Amino acid sequence: MTEYRNLEDAGAATREPCGNHMLAISNAMVAIYKSQFGRGPTRAWTQWAGPDAVLCTLEDSFTPGERKLAEMGEHQRLRDMRLFMQHATADDFTGAVELITGRKVRAFVSGTDAQNDVSSELFYFEPLVEGRSGS
Repeated sequence: MTEYRNLEDAGAATREPCGNHMLAISNAMVAIYKSQFGRGPTRAWTQWAGPDAVLCTLEDSFTPGERKLAEMGEHQRLRDMRLFMQHATADDFTGAVELITGRKVRAFVSGTDAQNDVSSELFYFEPLVEGRSGS
């Protein structure tokens, strides 16, 4: 797994991650995509999707071969390939987000729109209980 340094002090898990965490998650996802697929997205951003979920959106990440599949109309094959690779490396994705936020990921959902070259990585956290992470 790729290693990322925590951006906050040891108390990071007791408060909601700040904008620096969102940027760090985006950067981590770009690095993982580059490592796993051979090419990182050109646009990425991360935002809260409720109190216990973070959504990272990544655009323009397809390799030349994947673009060719999309041009051929092989959208399902492309989605299947991407989903399989993301499933195989799920620990890299969740591990990076856990390290950055200090919160335990309880579920990870990944998806790709093969026609528009937009992907999403959605992380659901254990709920915070009395200012502590649910891990």
